[in-house]
Amino acid sequence: MNRRSFLAQTSAWAAAAALPKLSGASILPTLNAVAEQTPAAGEIKFPKDFLWGTATAAYQVEGAWNVDGRGETVWDRFSHAPGNVKGAYTGDEACDDYHRFPEDIAFMKQMNMRSYRYSIAWSRIQPTGEGTINQKGIDYYKRLTDTVLKAGMRPLVTLYHWDLPQPLEDKGGWPNRDTAARFADYAEIAVKALGDRINTWAIFNEPWVFTYLGYGSGVHAPGKQDFDLFLKASHTVNLAQGDAFRAIKAIAPKSKVGTAFSMSSTTPATSSPEDAAAAKRFDAFNNVWFLETALRGHYPEAFVHGVPLETMGFQSGDDKRMTAPLDYIGVNYYFRQIVANLATPAPTKPSYDAMGFNHYNGKEGPLTEIGWEVYPRGMYEIVQRVSKDYKLPIEITENGCSYGDYPDASGRVADVRRIHYYREHLRELARAIQDGADVRGYHSWSILDNFEWSEGYTQRFGMVFVDFPTQRRFMKDSGKWYARVASTNTVEASAATT
Repeated sequence: MNRRSFLAQTSAWAAAAALPKLSGASILPTLNAVAEQTPAAGEIKFPKDFLWGTATAAYQVEGAWNVDGRGETVWDRFSHAPGNVKGAYTGDEACDDYHRFPEDIAFMKQMNMRSYRYSIAWSRIQPTGEGTINQKGIDYYKRLTDTVLKAGMRPLVTLYHWDLPQPLEDKGGWPNRDTAARFADYAEIAVKALGDRINTWAIFNEPWVFTYLGYGSGVHAPGKQDFDLFLKASHTVNLAQGDAFRAIKAIAPKSKVGTAFSMSSTTPATSSPEDAAAAKRFDAFNNVWFLETALRGHYPEAFVHGVPLETMGFQSGDDKRMTAPLDYIGVNYYFRQIVANLATPAPTKPSYDAMGFNHYNGKEGPLTEIGWEVYPRGMYEIVQRVSKDYKLPIEITENGCSYGDYPDASGRVADVRRIHYYREHLRELARAIQDGADVRGYHSWSILDNFEWSEGYTQRFGMVFVDFPTQRRFMKDSGKWYARVASTNTVEASAATT
């Protein structure tokens, strides 16, 4: 990933020192003003009962890292170690959502949200990842979910958003097959405790990201750099996905269960057959490595010389164990990848190069501040690909952008680039729906500026600005614009000035 420079972050925090000293209530511009920004240039209507929503993750927003019995996670350990996170930031406080969630859900209600996707911190439910249940953690998620329901939103709850309990990592983490069984036990506990309130579950968030960045490249927790460990971790996660699916359905057979998969639109670097074949291998590895296993019981052909099942720890019966007939497919879309063929001899051991491709972010369009190309057409491309190949309902579980816009003296955050980003992506989503894709809902990433993993607080994805030193919130113009989209169930059909 391309990253924003440290100098840019230093300038941003200097700007933060000049934030307006206003009370939380007084700085919220009225949502009625949004209508004045919207031209009568025609509108695209979304399906009736479409679920407009937004999303967060426990470690990125909750804070309260050692409160009420919560155990240590891999991200606590990783962020507390020097050099792992920009600016030496941690998620110890984050957005303090553990204490402030009523305020943040009130923002969502103002924005006419009908769905809120959030995650449960495994270590709040089981501090060590196994054994003893922490009732205070369960009670917290009951309060949170009750507040979501009272605000008129559907809870879409992710069981795992990257925060493995550290004691399980000490026993081998995701490369250890036993972690799959521990995860299924946790899923059973969570659904028994909360299944009377929650009907829609996401088993994992972006399993490719937390396995590869955590165990392959090492830029995320737990910071390991070993391709063999990544392969073992990915197989354990596929087993865990199947185990957890069955555990949930055994308790709540009518619940809707899926996973939020990271997916990138894929473009061959040239028109050559070799680059086209490389793009297919990249798609198999990056987009459906955890989806094909669930729906079809086997790994896709991502490697030139065959999937290294032995290295992955594949055992007899694993094909059935990792099968999970998901009720929906969650799609997290942010950017596309350009893929070129990489000629490689038969490897002596599995490696990234054994898949025979190079890939890089597209650079034709403008870039967000994290360095990702703005490529709205990719939304159409990936939704159509998933719809045609798997024929299941789709939820857009994440889509969003990082821009460092700050409040002016009146408290207004005029994040015009973010509005443009969302408008263009929603137009492409509407086009995919018109062309037959069964898309049930859309979740912006994110409602709040939050802890952006190894980027710390240097990247702002929220529709609500968070001043982290004071924890004051300022709704951005994008939040007011999105409120109108949700209330009218439409997006402008042509360019507008905001």
